[in-house]
This record gives sequence, C-alpha cells and structure tokens, in this order.
Amino acid sequence: MSIKVIAFDADDTLWINEPYFRETEAEFCQLMESYLPQHTVARELLQTEIKNLSLYGYGIKGFMLSMIETALTVSNKTIDISAVEKIIEYGKALLARPVEILEGVPEVLSALKDHYRLVVATKGDLLDQERKLRNSGVLHYFHHVEVMSDKQEGDYRKLLKHLDITPDQFLMIGNSLKSDVLPVLGIGGSAIHIPYHITWEHEHVDVHIDNPNFRQVGNIADVLPLLYAPSL
Repeated sequence: MSIKVIAFDADDTLWINEPYFRETEAEFCQLMESYLPQHTVARELLQTEIKNLSLYGYGIKGFMLSMIETALTVSNKTIDISAVEKIIEYGKALLARPVEILEGVPEVLSALKDHYRLVVATKGDLLDQERKLRNSGVLHYFHHVEVMSDKQEGDYRKLLKHLDITPDQFLMIGNSLKSDVLPVLGIGGSAIHIPYHITWEHEHVDVHIDNPNFRQVGNIADVLPLLYAPSL
C-alpha cells in the first residue's frame, strides 16, 4: 500500500458528539415553545447555525451564540434575560461534558500506530477540541492534530503539504461523506466512511460514490482488515 498517513475525524468517529448537541437542542426548543412549536424553533435554529458558520465556524460556542440569536428572533426580541442565561448554561454544560470514546477506538489506534502516521483532522472550536483530546486518553497515538476551520479540498491540500505527503499516501476516516470523504477523494486521496446513527443535518448529502479509493464500513474495527490487505 502507498498509504503513509491515516487521518481520523474526531466528533462521532473517535468520541460521541452529535447526540449531546441534539439533547441541548431539545432543551432549547422546549424553552422556546411558548413562542413557536418546537419543530419550528429547531428549523429556525438550523438556518441560523448555517448562516453563522462563516462567522463563528463549527463548535459549541457558535452553537450557543446561534441559540441566543434564534431566541431573539422567535421572541421578536422579547425574550427574558433569565432565558438567555439559561441558554448560556446549556452551552457551558456542553463544554463540560466528559469525553466518551466510541467502542473499538483505542484498540484500532493501537494496532495502527506502528504501521502508519496517525493524525487527527477535525472541525470545531480549537480550545474545545484540544480539551477533548487531552481528556480522551488517545492523544498519545497521534503524530499530529489539525483543528480545521472547514474541510474543503483546499483545506486538505494544505494539510497534506504540512504533512509533506502526496494525496495517494493519505487516507481519511470519518463519519461525514460531505466533510471526510468527498473532498479527500476529490484531491486523489483515499477515504473510509463509518456512518454514525446521528448526523447533523448540514452534513447530510445524498450521493452515490463510485471510486476505487472509497470504502464504507459498519464500525471502526472493520477498517483493520482493509488496511492490512494488499490494497484499499
């Protein structure tokens, strides 16, 4: 195999993330249901989050600010300050959640570390992702950590340049077709998709991938037979 570097997405690939956001979103929608039905609040929040991505990026802090903005919008700026304080508490509670590593992750990283350079390539807030990595118990497996503002083809090209490798030497493993698979295949790299049972709506894409450098597996342990095989 020509693969030298394996990059792992973090949220919902190494540890649980999206279910926590969904729980917080449900609390927020319940808080705002005196103004609008919960499903309408949820739709307004999603639209606000997407609009704000170019300003705040990905992560909990941007999510918290988008909740506050949504609360102002759906209440026509009549929301009580105590509700704003509650939203800030929701965000802080998310930031304080313990890191829950997904099943099989330590074993897979341990099996791969002596054969490949392992890196983390993830989106999100820098401080929060660094905290999660410190508390995860798996940081020592990784040669490099890259917290990316986005995951477009250009972002991956910059990462490969930093790692001093060519696309054919790079493999990305993650739960998002939109962020972890399609842009990597687009620059000539390889990708393994591990679907997670909950995915943020903004990351959904409806696409059929026919590419020899692409595989989809059921869980992270399933990557090992592929990586020890003669070809991906």
